[in-house]
Amino acid sequence: MLIAEKNKNWIALFVLAIVLLFLILLSITIGRYPISWEVLISYLFREEYADSNLPVVLWDIRLPRIFAAIVTGGALALAGASYQAIFKNPMVSPDILGVSSGAGFGASLGIFLGLPAWGIQFTAFIFGLLAVSMAFSIAKIINRKYESILMLVLTGIIISAVFNALISLIKYVADTDSQLPEITFWLIGSLASINLGELKFVIPAVIIGSVPLLLLSWKMNIMSFGDEEAKAMGINLQRIRIIIVICASLITASVVCVAGLIGWIGLIIPHFARFLVGPNHRIMLPVSILSGACFLLLTDDISRSATALEIPLSIIIALIGAPFFLFFLANSSRKIQ
Repeated sequence: MLIAEKNKNWIALFVLAIVLLFLILLSITIGRYPISWEVLISYLFREEYADSNLPVVLWDIRLPRIFAAIVTGGALALAGASYQAIFKNPMVSPDILGVSSGAGFGASLGIFLGLPAWGIQFTAFIFGLLAVSMAFSIAKIINRKYESILMLVLTGIIISAVFNALISLIKYVADTDSQLPEITFWLIGSLASINLGELKFVIPAVIIGSVPLLLLSWKMNIMSFGDEEAKAMGINLQRIRIIIVICASLITASVVCVAGLIGWIGLIIPHFARFLVGPNHRIMLPVSILSGACFLLLTDDISRSATALEIPLSIIIALIGAPFFLFFLANSSRKIQ
């Protein structure tokens, strides 16, 4: 039985990897500038092409966007699965501690101040981490009579509300002709303007945050049994939770600062991964990464190909994600009954 379960897990990983590879090849060929398979093969293997725009479209526009979708989707799914593990709550998402709201305010402030693109991303990154730090600090100050996880969630909600209010203030005073549309477009999420230079910053930060989460996956399994059982097995819960929150917040802030606010992925993809391979985090986390990468890549393909104008990612993700989430909720309720 155990061998069959392991085989099933490996098959799931293999199938997701094949699906991701197929989506990468598909994403290269579709868009406002379609590239046929013949032209792509001729260019990649024989370096022959008739259109001089092909190298620019492929290397400067399409491939950076494809890699950004893979990194962003995988990072948000991993962060969501990690947060759900330590909070022991399937309704938790990566923005539970205010990292997305803080990053949104940082980007809005950068746009309002007229900062260059790298400055907007830097302020988004800093304020995203600042929001999490504030949630942690406030929870620690008042955490004397209440359970720490509960207080951390409550302070995260408060911090999110404060930064959302500050975003509204920035939008209220921003110039309606130039700044406000840019702020609104950033907040609804897009991969349209991502380039290789931004990926060189994002990918190392995502790797630094992801490796500890994957290494701690077996401890997440132990923590799921409850605090008392975890302590009895020698797990330092406070230290592990801090490490997981810091790493998950780091990768969330890293991708949000360049891709904008992209919701739902960190909430629904971990449910999909558990549906495929079960609750074992040692396999569920890698499955979440691949599933998140596939999902956002497919969503971005729809975003830039469905209509003449690019549809914001958040709109498509919500339209696709909400029915999927209802399916997982219905399936979970049947199991409980």
